[in-house]
Amino acid sequence: MKMERINAWDTYDLDMQKKCNDFCEEYKSFLNECKTEREVVDYAVAEAEKAGYMELNEAVATGRQLKAGDKVYCAWMNKSIVLFQIGKQPMEEGLNILGAHIDSPRLDVKQNPLYEKDGVAYLDTHYYGGIKKYQYVARPLALHGVAVRKNGETVEFKIGEDEDDPVFFVSDLLIHLSAEQMKKTAAKAIEGEDLDLVIGNKPLIITADTEKGSEGKKAPKKDAVKDAVLAILKRDYDIDEADFESAELEVVPAGKARDAGFDRSLILSYGQDDRVCAYPSLMAMLTVDHPDRTAVCLLVDKEEIGSVGATGMRSHFFENALAEVMNLAGQYSELALRRTLANSCMLSSDVSAALDPIYENAFESKNAAFLGCGMVFNKFTGSRGKSGSNDANAEYIAHLRRIFDDADIQTQTAELGKVDAGGGGTIAYILALYGMNVIDSGVAVLNMHAPYEATSKADIYEALRAYEEFLRRASLRNF
Repeated sequence: MKMERINAWDTYDLDMQKKCNDFCEEYKSFLNECKTEREVVDYAVAEAEKAGYMELNEAVATGRQLKAGDKVYCAWMNKSIVLFQIGKQPMEEGLNILGAHIDSPRLDVKQNPLYEKDGVAYLDTHYYGGIKKYQYVARPLALHGVAVRKNGETVEFKIGEDEDDPVFFVSDLLIHLSAEQMKKTAAKAIEGEDLDLVIGNKPLIITADTEKGSEGKKAPKKDAVKDAVLAILKRDYDIDEADFESAELEVVPAGKARDAGFDRSLILSYGQDDRVCAYPSLMAMLTVDHPDRTAVCLLVDKEEIGSVGATGMRSHFFENALAEVMNLAGQYSELALRRTLANSCMLSSDVSAALDPIYENAFESKNAAFLGCGMVFNKFTGSRGKSGSNDANAEYIAHLRRIFDDADIQTQTAELGKVDAGGGGTIAYILALYGMNVIDSGVAVLNMHAPYEATSKADIYEALRAYEEFLRRASLRNF
């Protein structure tokens, strides 16, 4: 059998096309609502509770005994979440885990960010994850996140998405004066410290009680624009400048997910790495019913910066939550926990680089992912000599091939560009530390890490179908 890629659209009848398009409309709504990891967790909690999931801490507090078919979730610091549906088999025989990350490259507002220079007010930022910095200048940007006051009250921000909202931007040097800038490499044309957000220019808020905006011919007060911005923040959000210290504010591209192409076959949106895998994973988890093996959906933060911190995959929050679940099911011991993890099967649901015909020199086409050809398997990621990668077992891959071929799900295999072109990583190697079988599998993305990324609707739908079949059928008993 030749290793030919089949365009998934060629396999669809009208009913499948409708199911694909309907699912992708729901996915676009999710993208519009969820541009930060906190927003994804809020969304996942709401959907889980509608589907009958109980919060894990509540189950622990009430001493609820879990049995096959029961559903629980655990949100961690509002930025990661794990969902469990208890299976018919003992957990010690292993779990079927879908794991994706819900953070995306962006600009983060610094803790002491607000300043004024030459009549313009700015927020100082620090970019998060791998970005081409020049892509973030001279475009509409939105501000999402929270500020937490000292008394513990949380103020939510989501500014720049509604038609009537203001937007923000990072300025760029006009072409007429950019002779020196244009001599620089793309990496140096825009420096990280220059990605400061323009947030205002007016030194006074004029209200109905104010007759004029100046006091005669007096020189403007120092930092009057900054003070005006602070007055707006106090009036509209009841926060002070010191509250930036305990804030998490993310600067993301403003605007909605859109169909792309005359045929509307593609979706163009911010944050599809890795929400294009997180959303189908979540929906597959909410769809599966009474699985043989306990089903798990794990949506985590911080992958774009190495999976570090308390909400990243390197922390122990997943292991701790699993221990609590096993205890409520009457199946916990330290040895049983270790066996459960080691006997598990996982799809590290992360995106792959779609072959770009304009930049085909960066790819090796026989081992590249093509838009529209189905869910992508990456046996390994890492860089150059497979450094930092998980390298999946051949036996495990054969098992997955059988599952997806039996269900007529379109898949393809790929690696991340030419061997010496670069590389990247996922959460796969971290879960593999437990000894479980793990492989990266997800959706091919064009323009990865750009403010707007492109995906094929057919690939998204095939990923959903694959994730559902995996939760139902993956098992160590079959290989």
